[in-house]
Amino acid sequence: MLAILRIFLLFLAFVLINIVVFAVCILRPFNRNNVHFAGSAYAMMAPIVGLKLKMRIDESHRIDTPYVYIANHQNSFDIITICKAAMPGVVTVGKKSLKWIPIFGQIYWLSGNIMIDRKNTGKARDTLMLAGKKIRERRTSVWVFPEGTRSYGRGLLPFKSGAFRLAQAVNEPVVMVTASELHKKVKWNRWDNGTVLIDISGPVPVDQSKSIKEWSDYFRTCMQKRKQELDTEVAELEKKR
Repeated sequence: MLAILRIFLLFLAFVLINIVVFAVCILRPFNRNNVHFAGSAYAMMAPIVGLKLKMRIDESHRIDTPYVYIANHQNSFDIITICKAAMPGVVTVGKKSLKWIPIFGQIYWLSGNIMIDRKNTGKARDTLMLAGKKIRERRTSVWVFPEGTRSYGRGLLPFKSGAFRLAQAVNEPVVMVTASELHKKVKWNRWDNGTVLIDISGPVPVDQSKSIKEWSDYFRTCMQKRKQELDTEVAELEKKR
């Protein structure tokens, strides 16, 4: 019975939130804060599925500074969990096919996000250069899922190099956004599905001291370690429930 109620409420909330976000995007298309607004709005659905979100931001992080954000990509619940961490002035890099999703695709486009054609390497690189242009001219930040796809419980997947090429090209730091484990966390008939910790790290300059591949491996190792720490902390919290 709880599962049926939840699915109904989640569907209703998703429709209502999309209407509001769509209206905001129509009124201020491509505004630099549309993604932040949408992320905060979608995160309001977390309690419906029994999740509590706790977000931590490193004290060295500055909202008014452009960064290249990298985040772990776990499953479809990311939209109501880790996307809460989308800061003001950030746009995301997502696959071009998203634009065909009714309403959501139009919201994604009107939010000023950057759509990438992953099947065409040349076009993908051109799109990353567009992202670099946005960072330089509009002082926006760019959010990338460097795994390129959802992991679905397979652990942190290998990182693609695009985010680190971009950070080096525009000379802006990389900031890790790491969420604790989501795989099989939501049980539709369980009232309390626990806590998701979301950590925003301090900025790290991507200089010439390492190759792009070395930077990619470095950040993957750092994110893996941070996620393990968050998972351990969540396990301790849930023991006390």
